[in-house]
Amino acid sequence: MAAKQDQFTELQRKNLEAAMRLAQMSIENSQRIMELQVETAKSLFEEGVNNAKALSTSKDPKEMMELRTRFTQSSTEKMLACAREMAELTSRAQAEVGKLVGEQLSTGGKDVFEAMQKMFQGMPITDQNALNAMQTAMDTTRSAFEQMARASSEAFQMFTQAGAPKGKK
Repeated sequence: MAAKQDQFTELQRKNLEAAMRLAQMSIENSQRIMELQVETAKSLFEEGVNNAKALSTSKDPKEMMELRTRFTQSSTEKMLACAREMAELTSRAQAEVGKLVGEQLSTGGKDVFEAMQKMFQGMPITDQNALNAMQTAMDTTRSAFEQMARASSEAFQMFTQAGAPKGKK
């Protein structure tokens, strides 16, 4: 009985480790996005101050309009570059999460299947029909786990490809 409890404890430990990796990946990605936003905001602020100084020294209305147009274009380009980089970070994070979830589904299903097999092997069953029925149930369960793992993997691949920036698929 202690061995069976150890098996389930090990399964729980593996699931907890996977959850911790997922949380860590999420935190790291959020941190990268926040750093990018702060850098972009600082850059835009500094550029805005410099633009205001340049505009305040200009006396020619035509020159002022050209400066404003150039400053607006520069700000827009920086904001779009930031948005593109955030989309790329998010796409990479989605791919990492998809890979982790796929691995977890695949190995987790195998672990559960092996634990169930060991549990049934330790039971004192002498009826051959009962053993065959349990083996059939185990085979069906394993097949279901494999199908779920494949379907989940395919779904995550489609999800990450749909979220990928154009030209990056």
